[in-house]
Amino acid sequence: MSDLMIISGAPSHSAPTGVVVSHVSEALRAAGHHVSLLDVRALPTLSLLTEDLRDPEIAAAVSSVLSADGIVIASPVYRAAYSGLVKALLDLLPKKALRGRAVLPLATGGSQGFLVAMDYALHPLLAAKGADQVVRGEFVLDQNVGSPAAAAALEAAADRFTSALTPRLRKVS
Repeated sequence: MSDLMIISGAPSHSAPTGVVVSHVSEALRAAGHHVSLLDVRALPTLSLLTEDLRDPEIAAAVSSVLSADGIVIASPVYRAAYSGLVKALLDLLPKKALRGRAVLPLATGGSQGFLVAMDYALHPLLAAKGADQVVRGEFVLDQNVGSPAAAAALEAAADRFTSALTPRLRKVS
């Protein structure tokens, strides 16, 4: 069993990205993993945007990401780019924070043209944070969220992610 973190840039739980996050979270839990959810929208915005690591909620969020065995990053795509709040959180992480962990990118958007955001925006950001085990993610059109085809694609992504997980050595104090 791995400790997994889902970073959600969904504007609400009922938004398409929120529904995708719920589905993937359930699939990962069913596979026996401990899953924590970090709703970026719930973090104190001013502290997040000013990179105030002294804020206890921001410090706890960064710490929880750094201690996870694997990371799922879910974002809506607006104008062919990921959520600014997701970017703000990832900017708080050390340069190589994602090295040695499986990372699963997920995105939702209103147009198939936004699929390019996965390869040309999100993947370079993950690489800049040291991600060396990026699992092939999924882009789901907003209108397809909740469909059987989208559910099957998300379950396949969760399976790929689970297969890519490797146990991390933890410091014992």
